[in-house]
Parts: sequence; structure tokens; C-alpha cells
Amino acid sequence: METRQDCYCCIGIDLGTSGCRGISIDHRGRIVAQAETSLPPSTSPYPAWREQQPEDWWQATVQVIRQLLAATRHCQTAAIAVDGTSSTLLLTDPAGQPLTAALMYNDQRAAAQCATLAGVAPSGAAVHSPSSSLAKLLWLLEQEAATHSRALHQSEWISGRLCGRFDLGDENNCLKLGYDPVNRCWPSWMEKLQLPDGILPNVVPPGAVMGSTDPASAALTGLPDTCQVISGTTDSTAAALAAGLERPGDALTSLGSTLVCKLLSDAPLFDAGYGIYSHRIFGKWLTGGASNTGGTVLQQHFSEEELESLSRRIDPARSLCLDYYPLPGRGERFPVNDPDKLPRLTPVPKDRARFLQGLLEGITRIEKSAYQRLQELGAGYPKRVFSSGGGARNATWMAMRQRLLCRPVLPARHLQAAYGAAQIARRGPLHTKTGQ
Repeated sequence: METRQDCYCCIGIDLGTSGCRGISIDHRGRIVAQAETSLPPSTSPYPAWREQQPEDWWQATVQVIRQLLAATRHCQTAAIAVDGTSSTLLLTDPAGQPLTAALMYNDQRAAAQCATLAGVAPSGAAVHSPSSSLAKLLWLLEQEAATHSRALHQSEWISGRLCGRFDLGDENNCLKLGYDPVNRCWPSWMEKLQLPDGILPNVVPPGAVMGSTDPASAALTGLPDTCQVISGTTDSTAAALAAGLERPGDALTSLGSTLVCKLLSDAPLFDAGYGIYSHRIFGKWLTGGASNTGGTVLQQHFSEEELESLSRRIDPARSLCLDYYPLPGRGERFPVNDPDKLPRLTPVPKDRARFLQGLLEGITRIEKSAYQRLQELGAGYPKRVFSSGGGARNATWMAMRQRLLCRPVLPARHLQAAYGAAQIARRGPLHTKTGQ
């Protein structure tokens, strides 16, 4: 029998590009409420620029929290955690007031700063992209007076608004800001960049208690002042937790516009050549890479209606062995790194169902090669594979993948990253107050 003490909820907030989503779960992990609202679209003042206004995130977060609390009046909200898009960065003053717009995860303006980092950062650091947080920080510092400013990611700033602290970052978001998650420190090579004192956050693991809801945020959101604010993570890491990854050998394949493979393992793996990096999460490592193959290729050749009807004509127990390598255009990054690699989509059968089967088999073989590559590099081969994205709804493809991967292929337990953030919130009170 559950007692009154058992009746508590934990909230997860997921900030994406187009919206804010929230999920409230009870002490057993059951969803008790969901809410969402849209965000204004990113603006592009110049080519390669992608910006949003942080205040829009905050207003959306407040709205979603209030909706969740209205639906869970019978439960006390014990904790809240936030995930956000990786590498979305802004500068604030010490009180958390934004000094800049937020440079979004897909903002590519920092090409010159990325070139600077090539001569400073080791090849394995996750900063060698114009979209990395560190490249963006260097760009921002060239535009803004940096005295007493703070660099914060999307979820870190929202968490700061909730608890009134703007000196903390989490290990997962800070990876692309240059943080070393293996040695748990800002590496010595960053000293060459001569960053302003205090601009980098103090880094805590996901699940650390940052503090309690501050009075101003409690008044706006309706959260009790006893609610603990828990350090969060990136959206992709939260999605992996939501999908069901729990122990080493659990994998998640996202069958979206591209193919993303993630594997939970005991040891970290970094390989810049393949775009592989690892996030530390609850004592394990979430390692992964992304191929350019995926749903975009299928959409180049088939409508949604064709994909559904033709899939029903495919026997997933038999292979055609057409040896396709489906790509939407030139270039591949993982499991092979070849910027000049071309799609291989011949011969083309007259039967459209056979052509679709060849494409699905080709994408699945790339998926298998991706996990084999992770195994070769030391991460092991999956013991079971969870699936998310639009392709996970195709039962024929799921059966085909299970046969070719030689592993159980399962649907993701939960599709919303907000559920993963709620899981982090639920675990948070088990940790000491690392952030204080």
C-alpha cells in the first residue's frame, strides 16, 4: 500500500528547436502528466547563423511547468531536470541576464574560430566543428565585452533560472565546450585560449543537486520551494535514457533522417576521424556516431504511402543481397569516414518493393557495420538494440534488422527526451549536493 510520502512527482523538461515539452513521473517512473508548447522559429540574420532568444525558452518552460502542476495537484513535485540541444550557447552576466542571443546547435558562423582550435586542441577533443560550443564561445568573445560574463548552454541556463545559480554546467553539455569527461576537468590545452576568468562553468555530473527552486522562479512556475533542481544533460542523452538504455550492451538506433547509433559501455571511446565521442552518464559511457544514410534516402525515392504499402510485400526473412550503400548525396562520416563516398544504388529492380527492400537492407548493413566499428574500437557489440525515429514504426524493417543484426530489436520504451530528463530528476535526490 502506498503512503502519502510515496505521492511525489519529478518533472523532466526537454527544450528542442521548435518547442518545449514536459513530462511528470511518479516515484515508480509512471507518466502522470505531459505538456508542451511551441517556440518561435530560429532566426538567420546572415547565412550560417541560427539564433533564438533565451527569454522565449524561459517563458515556454514556465508555461509547461504550470500545465504539469495543474494536472498533478495530488502530488508534491520533488525534483526537476532539464535537457536541451547540444552546443546551443549564450553569454550571461553573473546574475544570469543574457548578454547575447543564443547561438543554436546548428549555427555554423564560427568557421574561423574552428580553424584556430585546430592548432590548439588535440584531435580527439569534441570541439573541431564550427558548431561546437567552444568555437561559438570564441566567436562571441570577439564580439562582446567579456568582463564577468558566463558561458552557459540552453539547459544550464534554464536550470539556473529555476534555482538562481548561473555558475554550474553539466558534464554532457560541456563536452563540446572542451571539458574532459575522463579526467573530469577543463584540460590544460585550453589555457592557450586565454579565456576570461570565470567564464567557464563549474562542472557537475548529470543528476547532481544544484539547489532548490528560488523564490522568484517558485512564484512564476508554482513549483514548491522544496523542489530540487537537478543538473541535466543533452537532448540526445536524455532520449537514450528514455528509450530504455540501462546497462552496458544496450544500444539505441535512431532511424530518422539520418542513422544514429548509440551504445552504453563501461569505457569511453573517442575517435575524431569517425565523429565518435562519449558522454559519462550514471557511471557508464554513452558512445555513438552518425551515418549520413537514413530516412532522407528513402524519401528521395518513395512517398510515405508507398513506404507503408510496399513494406507489406517484403519478406523480412529473406535477403536480396543487392549490395546497396544508400546515401542522400556525396560523403559519409561513419562507419566509414570518406567525404567523397558516393551512393551505390544499382542495379534497380523493376519491382518497386524489391528496390525498397534493397534500400532497407543496405541501411541495416550500415547499422551493423556501425556497431561493428564501435566493437573494433573497444566499445563492444550490442546485446539488444532499442529503436526510435520514424523507421521504428515499420514492422517489416524491425524484423529485418533483428535478423541481420543478430540481436533483439526492441521499440524505445519512451520516445520523448523529456522522460529521460524526468528520470534524471528522479535519481537526483540520491546524489549529494555536488553543485554546492
